Amino acid sequence: MSAHIHPSILSADFVNFERDFASISDADSIHVDVMDGHFVPNLTFGIPMVKRMQEITTLPLDVHLMIENPDHWAPKYAELE
Repeated sequence: MSAHIHPSILSADFVNFERDFASISDADSIHVDVMDGHFVPNLTFGIPMVKRMQEITTLPLDVHLMIENPDHWAPKYAELE
């Protein structure tokens, strides 16, 4: 059984995602916690930010949705390329 590395970007410098993504370029993917401030008390990233993250890394994004109404939002995140 092999280990897979999916570092979370919540501790990244949000102004320097490109630099911080480069520092984890050997990871298997990047874990992105999406929190809407309703389902959970914290607010993090929306669709525009996740789309931008895809533009600055070749690593797949492991998007963890902690949001209200996931049936509405999950397809919109899944459609991002």
